[in-house]
Amino acid sequence: MSVLVYTESENTKFKKNAFETASYAYSVAKALGTEVTAVSFNMADNAILGTYGVSKVLKISDDSLKTFNAKAYATAIAQAVKKEDAKVIIVSSSTDSKFLAALLTGKLGAGYVPNVVAAPDSTSPMVVKRTVFSNKGYAHTEINSDIKIIGVSNNAFGLHENKTALSEENFTPSLNESDFSAKSVKVDKVAGKVTIADADIVVSAGRGLKGPENWGMIEELANVLGAATACSKPVSDMGWRPHSEHVGQTGKPVAANLYIAIGISGAIQHLAGVSSSKVKVVINTDPEAPFFKAADYGIVGDAFEVVPKLTEKLKEFKAQNA
Repeated sequence: MSVLVYTESENTKFKKNAFETASYAYSVAKALGTEVTAVSFNMADNAILGTYGVSKVLKISDDSLKTFNAKAYATAIAQAVKKEDAKVIIVSSSTDSKFLAALLTGKLGAGYVPNVVAAPDSTSPMVVKRTVFSNKGYAHTEINSDIKIIGVSNNAFGLHENKTALSEENFTPSLNESDFSAKSVKVDKVAGKVTIADADIVVSAGRGLKGPENWGMIEELANVLGAATACSKPVSDMGWRPHSEHVGQTGKPVAANLYIAIGISGAIQHLAGVSSSKVKVVINTDPEAPFFKAADYGIVGDAFEVVPKLTEKLKEFKAQNA
């Protein structure tokens, strides 16, 4: 009986959250006196998972599963759970994994707790700490079902190296046509940029930028920092930036190490979506902007003056410390 972890990947590369969920799975497995088995989809090289505590990988190679499909992936992972007699399953709290976990819960009769931020308080009974009320509070939740699914919040537990001897095994799940009753027919993705989900740093801007023609300075700052770019809901609604960059409660959640908000007032929906970020920096001309109350650091000033100066100073710092 092992702890099973679903390791997210895209275009034959593991996402950062795959290593965080593996790290979390190792901590649970250690407490239970067992090992970690990972399920990977269409990955040629799984060796790095051994760095984060995985002892065994079930390799699924199937061209029909190259693009994430919640229903088909849930069927495959449910069969892996039964094969390994796993009682604890670890996934991330990404949008994909939340869809997946809901389907797995139904297939396995499992108990599911998302947005978990720490190792279990207890394993008998299983008690985990998770965020509630749009990250405004915490709940300690007991999972009483035989099979338990834990969704780990991005950037909450962190990456922890626990090198293990890794073995790999080919695994071919039994899938049928009904597993593909819904499927992606086209995926539009911006290439060559850091994604919001995987970014350690996110530079975000709002209506204070006055128009899409001024976004060059945001992209330049992001480029210097190796950051992802993001925006507020009004900005994406007006078509200044793509909806894929919209962050907040109604957009993509952000759990970065550093979140820089430029010209964003800080509506409650936006704050709820970025509150898991560890350090928040706000640049705004309005000293009464709500975002300042949630910020770790704030600059009251004109973005068109502050951001270029900040970018130049960062370039100088990088040049001196190259």
